[in-house]
Amino acid sequence: MRLRGILDGHKRVALDTCIFIYQWEANPHYSPLTDYIFSSLEQSEVVAVTSTITMTELLVHPYREHDVSKANEIFGLFSSFPNLEWFAPHLEIAARAAEIRAQHRLRTPDGLQAATAMYAQATAMVTNDPVFKRVSDFEALILDDYA
Repeated sequence: MRLRGILDGHKRVALDTCIFIYQWEANPHYSPLTDYIFSSLEQSEVVAVTSTITMTELLVHPYREHDVSKANEIFGLFSSFPNLEWFAPHLEIAARAAEIRAQHRLRTPDGLQAATAMYAQATAMVTNDPVFKRVSDFEALILDDYA
């Protein structure tokens, strides 16, 4: 798996929402990669960061389906996952997100994810969205390139 060699070069990575969705849903195409990522977190091989907007995006579907139990499971699992740090978009992150959106034409959620990655000093963003390749402040690791 080529992703292993790339993650080894990073001590601090940002995770986009899709990584959590693929892991939660055990997506057959991506779960070997996300299993490796989350296993690396559990074994303290890497630290991951994400924006609290990730949790918002993760909980929409269960709440839409009135599945509070599923929402609680998702929240419980990911909010306490080892070596995973959550950052709320305070004013400094919000201002940086606006700058990123203006420069790179990203949507607001993506701008917040990128700004969070930079604020947290992540050297890579693990995602499946190639728009993050537009941002040169970190390496964009696109899962489709490794699946």
